[in-house]
Amino acid sequence: MKSIFDAVSRDSSRIVTASYSTSFSLGIRFLDRGIQDPIHGIYGFVRLADEIVDSFHNYPKSDLLREFTQDTYTSIARGISTNPILNHFQQVVNTFQIDMDLIETFLNSMSMDLHQTAHDESSYKAYILGSAEVVGLMCLKVFTMGDAKLYEQLKPNAMSLGSAFQKINFLRDLKADYAVLGRVYFPGVNLESMTESDKACIERDIEKDFDHGMEGILKLPKKARLGVYVAYIYYRSLFNKIRNTQARQIMQKRIRIPNPQKAVLFASSYLRNSLNLL
Repeated sequence: MKSIFDAVSRDSSRIVTASYSTSFSLGIRFLDRGIQDPIHGIYGFVRLADEIVDSFHNYPKSDLLREFTQDTYTSIARGISTNPILNHFQQVVNTFQIDMDLIETFLNSMSMDLHQTAHDESSYKAYILGSAEVVGLMCLKVFTMGDAKLYEQLKPNAMSLGSAFQKINFLRDLKADYAVLGRVYFPGVNLESMTESDKACIERDIEKDFDHGMEGILKLPKKARLGVYVAYIYYRSLFNKIRNTQARQIMQKRIRIPNPQKAVLFASSYLRNSLNLL
């Protein structure tokens, strides 16, 4: 039965989310139940594309990404795919009317990772737009549930929040991105001799994105607000830990938030939301 396959597709997206990101998976649980599965669907799609360019080193990445891209467009047009992750994603896209240009922009950024190992200011902004900001907009389509006016109002904030999250990921993963993948995302920064001034400049940029993103969180529908706030608090805590770490040290180790501390953050976020303290 088609309904069984659709259920398997939803479960597949949920498994991908839980397997690759315990923090994001836990954050989704704070969303209203009615929008949890669609956000899993977006994450599953994004994660699959990211894995192609980041992990499939002994395979033809360009061919795989090209085939994945074509399969994505075909599944959306047909309203079905034999790939469970794409089958769930196309349902989300078609149900919430996610713009095709968001998907195309995201896939273009994934393609950049196949051949571009350093960025200037222009390509850096383009990569952030495609890899993070448009993903925030896909999620915003779900959060606003067809309210076009609210979606347009919150677009800049959602893009800023996605940008902040991605830039923190870059800082957290500096060692792996550079040593394993040979990538340097921050323009004009020599990772062999990254200075405290370089790091502080990046952090000021992130702080602006965070502040603007938080303004949007406060205006989100109640069904989405807590889940997004939990993600904000997690990344804010990770950011604070990175900010208190010397530049030379973040090139030597991956900064993490221990699971017990995550639990405390999530519990305190829930309490603040319950008491209307956001």
